[in-house]
Formats: sequence, structure tokens, C-alpha cells
Amino acid sequence: MNKFLVGLCTFCACYTLQAQEGIIDEQHYSILSEDSLFNHIGLIPESLDADVDSLLHTWHVQYFSKTDEFCHDEEENVFFHDSIYRERLDRLPHMIPMTYNKTVRDCIDLYAAKRRNLIRYMLGMADFYFPIIEQVLDEHDLPIELKYLAIVESALNPTAISRVGAAGIWQFMLPTAKSYGLEINSLIDERRDPVKATHAACNYFKDMYAIYGDWNLVLASYNCGPGNINKAIRRSRGKTDFWDIYPYLPKETRLYVPLFIAANYIMNYHCEHNICSVQTNLPLATDTIMVHQALHFEQVADLLQIEIEQLRALNPQYKRDIIPGNTQPSVLKLPAAQTYAFIEQEDTVYTHRIEELLANYLPATEEGSSSSRREQITHIAKQGETLYTIADVYGVTAKEIRTWNGLSSNRVASGKRLRLYVDNGGVRFASATKKQETTSHPTITTQVDKEGFVTYTVQSGDSLYSISRRYPGVTAEVIQQTNGLPNSNIRPGQVLKIPAKS
Repeated sequence: MNKFLVGLCTFCACYTLQAQEGIIDEQHYSILSEDSLFNHIGLIPESLDADVDSLLHTWHVQYFSKTDEFCHDEEENVFFHDSIYRERLDRLPHMIPMTYNKTVRDCIDLYAAKRRNLIRYMLGMADFYFPIIEQVLDEHDLPIELKYLAIVESALNPTAISRVGAAGIWQFMLPTAKSYGLEINSLIDERRDPVKATHAACNYFKDMYAIYGDWNLVLASYNCGPGNINKAIRRSRGKTDFWDIYPYLPKETRLYVPLFIAANYIMNYHCEHNICSVQTNLPLATDTIMVHQALHFEQVADLLQIEIEQLRALNPQYKRDIIPGNTQPSVLKLPAAQTYAFIEQEDTVYTHRIEELLANYLPATEEGSSSSRREQITHIAKQGETLYTIADVYGVTAKEIRTWNGLSSNRVASGKRLRLYVDNGGVRFASATKKQETTSHPTITTQVDKEGFVTYTVQSGDSLYSISRRYPGVTAEVIQQTNGLPNSNIRPGQVLKIPAKS
């Protein structure tokens, strides 16, 4: 009996020493299996079922390198005593309660033991996405630790789509996304835009906090909606603590807050579990350009020497590699070093391979005319000009100018650069309903009078711009001023004086 007591005391002393050092052998802790989590706690989120090998072989993969050589990475998890987990969670800066219990521990072990490769992937993506998310959370004056909810939702995969159609880092369903101002159409899905989707998520958080005044209930409502939270509160006879209403929540929601707490833990203490981040080469320094015209990623990739996969990684909201800037001003995110190159080559970028890549997004052409006749020009607006007066000069419409430049009104500021599309003969590109009369151009009089002018008789279909194209060095504005015209309107048979030199 005495030998047994001595042996028992020795065992307890060794176990206590291991606990004080923070190391417990796996055999001393019974790990709840994934099946047990599924059967007794709740449903495993789709983000935890992500095929990591598939993730690392998508467009992310070429922007990852080896793990940090100074990090100690192993395949086996390190287990700790409950007091260590509790102490570590308490040390984290937080406004949202970091409750520790057996369910939270099971979730930590799920991340640290069963999903180690997923944690490596998310640590690498966090280097790029967390600064973006943190900035938006700070703008809304919300707890920064809410960023870890994106771990639970999507594993920080901006193009993630769930089985029920939720999309993006924050996994918005389409109706909810639209109710919070996100645009979804054939070309754009702003649920995949990390900035706009985070703003929408923040607005949801604030709406729910105004109702419940409890962050755990806000988190739970993000998963199952306020209706289910209210039902659980009623079934628990009015209790409003997450852990009190826990048994009355939908099964998939019960694990949601514990996984959020576990994500906070593992993303901060991954080194203690011998998990190292996969280092990303995605550019951390980026800048944005406002695009006011239809633009294809290949146009940018060709001229700025950026891989198209990197453009997709930086701009995941564009579903078909097309930025519809012709319908509204749109954002293009680029590595900071390339933003200056884009600005310098902007006009060239917009016209590069335009007919090949954007044939369906060009302005309508005259029936029977070749699209090769289309030419982009730039007009710098002058004081007092409107889109109507500018349109008259070039034989186009104010509506077309608005479309080409992403404008919402016919007013234009002095000095604004406008893009216009005209054909090589100067005749506007019209729809079939406004088809221009086709006539041969008259012989141009080249005899210069004593005052230094030649004369030109206006023909049907002429505009000041089309006439100016026949006289090198002469602009439409010069012709208008020379002839004292109050506007750009001209009529067939009208005789105009054209300066021999501009």
C-alpha cells in the first residue's frame, strides 16, 4: 500500500511539473474527434472542410514561398494544460469575452491537431487581408478581434462559395448582401471585395449589437440570423447569455462562438503548437486607381508587366476579368509601384487590344461600318462647356460621353479630361436608327486667300471635328472661333473659313 501511495504521489508530481511547464502528453487528454464534435456539439463549418491542397493550387499558390526558416514547424501538435489555455486567452487584448471551457478546448484542438495545414494557409493570407479588415473595423469603431470571424466563415478565401451560395471572405448570402449595399451582377460580385464586404459586415455587426448589446449574441446572429437568436432566448425563458441559450440554438450555431474563440487563440499562439505561417509574396503595399472606362485585366497585364493571376488576387470582385468602368467609376487595385506606370500610360492601356478583349463593351457602331474605324480622342473641358456643347463639336451625343467617362450629369468641370470615340472620318458612331447619310467628300479647296484662309462648304453629315481632320494643325475649336459661331452647330451648304495654319 505504501509503495502504491509513493508511486501515485510520484506520478502526480510529474504530471504537475509537466502542467507547470505547459506540456501535457497527448495520452493525458482525451481529444474529441470530429465525429464527436459533429454529433454532440454542432456541425463543422464548411471553412474547416476546405481542401487545403486545392486552395494552395489555385491562383494563390504562386504567391507563396517556403515557411519561415526561423520557425519550428512540425506535424505533431503540442498539448497544454487547461490553465495554460485559459491564461493565454486572458492575455489577448479583447472586448469580446474569451470564455474558456471544454467546448472551446475541443475547437482549439481541432485547429491545432486536425487542421494544421489550414492554419498555415490562413496565417499566410492573414498577412495580406488582416490589415485591410482591421482598417475598416477601426473606421467603424468595432472590436478588432472581429477579424477572426473571417477565419471561421471562409478561411480567408475571398472567392469562397458555400454550398448554399454564400460568397466571399464574410460569406454573405445574396439577399443580405444587397440589403447592405453590395452590388452583384454578371461582372461584379462585391461580396468578394474585401473592403466593401467588410464595411457591410461591420454595418451588420452594429445593427445586431444595437439589438442585443452582447457580442457573443451578435456573432451567433451572424451565423443563424436574429430570428433564431430570439427563438432561443424565448425557449430559455428570457436568458440573454450565449452559454445559457446554447442548448436552444440551431446545431450549426452552437459551435460558432467556440470556434471564433479558438481562432483567436490559434492565430496568436500558433508557434507554441509548432505551426508556422506559409509566407505570402502578395504585395502588401498597394494603391487604387479609379477606372472610368471598360477595362480588361489583360490590357493592364500586357502593358504594366503584371501577371494576370496577381491582378485577380488583388481584385477578386471582378468575376470575368472585366472592370465595367464605363457604367460607373470602378476600383482597380495594383501594387504600389505599378500605379504610377498605369497613370503614365493610361490612354494607351485603355486602347490596347480593345476590340479583341472588349468587343461587347464598345459603344455601338454605325450599321455596316468597320469597328477598325473607331478612334479614341481626349478632350480637355474648357470653362463654360457642357457635355452638350462638347458633343456637338465631335458629332456624338452627351449620353455617349457620359457613358464613356462614367459621368452622372451633363455638367463638366473645367480642365477635366474626357474620352470620346469617333471614327477616322470624323462621323459619329451611331445606332442603326440614326444612320448617317453616306456621301463622298467634296474636293477640298486649298487656295489661300489674302487673309490666309481657305474656304470649305459644309456637306451633309459634317461636324466641326470631321472638317478639322481634313486640315492638319486645325482644331474644331479654332474653326468655331474663326467663323464666330455661337456654338458648334453647322448646316449643309454653309461656307466656313479655315485658317491655312493653326
